[in-house]
Amino acid sequence: MTDTISTSRTAASSVPATRSARRALLAGAAAGPLFLAMGLVQGLTREGFDFTRNAISQLSLGDLGWIQVTGFLVAGSLLIAGAVGLRNALGEGRGRRAAPWLVGVFGTSFLVSGVFAADPGAGFPVGTPDSATPTLSTHGAVHMAAGMVGYLALCAAFLVLARHFAGRGQRGWAIACRLAPVGVLAGFAGSAASVLAFTAGAAFGLVALTAVLVRLARRWPDRRRGR
Repeated sequence: MTDTISTSRTAASSVPATRSARRALLAGAAAGPLFLAMGLVQGLTREGFDFTRNAISQLSLGDLGWIQVTGFLVAGSLLIAGAVGLRNALGEGRGRRAAPWLVGVFGTSFLVSGVFAADPGAGFPVGTPDSATPTLSTHGAVHMAAGMVGYLALCAAFLVLARHFAGRGQRGWAIACRLAPVGVLAGFAGSAASVLAFTAGAAFGLVALTAVLVRLARRWPDRRRGR
């Protein structure tokens, strides 16, 4: 009788934890679409901004720059929440420790990028010379370094998650996670020819992470029931 009561209490107490973890995963999944939507709207409406010449990060500059700064901070916070949910969702499987930490680093990079703005250049904000900034400022260098570290961490997280999915026999998701870093790095490699390639690579990484977190959130109840 005592064992039955104890088991019932444990099962009941796990429900709020399950819901909380699932909400954390979905919060992390929302970060990418929210950040990209804010960047797209601003990029299409702010004077002087051109997606073929300017990076989304530069929207943090100018009188309305606070909007993009807010986007960085909110997205970073949501990604860190997603990392917490990810730790619970992976259970005792492969990558339980590494993947959440790597996604957490990715989220932190957004917070740092929000505090340290990118340098102006390529005609934005309005009145800025069309040429690139000859030397990076301190805040511009920190911004760039944060982005580089963050996306490298994301690429590593995908590879760790690929092992997790492979261990569960989910071959399609394992392959997708292995290919995601290729798409991100290809975009970054193409940035020398076009800023748009860099933006596409960064956006691809965010969208891919959203897909993975949604997938994990959808299967969460099954894992808790031991299926």
